[in-house]
Amino acid sequence: MRIHIATDHAGLEFSTHLQQHLSEAGHEVVDHGPAGYDPIDDYPAFCINAAKAVVRDQQAGVEALGVVFGGSGNGEQIAANKVLGVRAALVWNESTARLARQHNDANVISIGARQHTVEEATRFIDIFIAEPFSLEERHVRRIAQLAEFEATGDIAGKNVDR
Repeated sequence: MRIHIATDHAGLEFSTHLQQHLSEAGHEVVDHGPAGYDPIDDYPAFCINAAKAVVRDQQAGVEALGVVFGGSGNGEQIAANKVLGVRAALVWNESTARLARQHNDANVISIGARQHTVEEATRFIDIFIAEPFSLEERHVRRIAQLAEFEATGDIAGKNVDR
């Protein structure tokens, strides 16, 4: 699987570990930055580029997921979710990593590098990558509603405020 990763200065050390871990597990890793430590860097472009690459790969039939992280993971998740077609989930334990894939078919995971040990965060990512989407009808229906809203600004029959 191709894994697109991005971070900010808070996750740079973790990024190095993660790239090696994922490569050793047989994944193709694409690093979207940053290339070096800058304590005042801005994460949005890094995370947006990783998210865009996930969507582009998935649309081309390439099996791909994304991993974004920073101090809390919140801003990185928000940035990734600005990309049409991305479903980025903030993950803070094994259950949320598993459910992000099972129920939400999340294609990007966001983790707070300052909130977890490297071992914990690596475990969350491994679970996320390994877990398939359940294809359960209720989850498929809900994801379709999100995609419909992204495309049209409405969800037919669901009374979305205009």
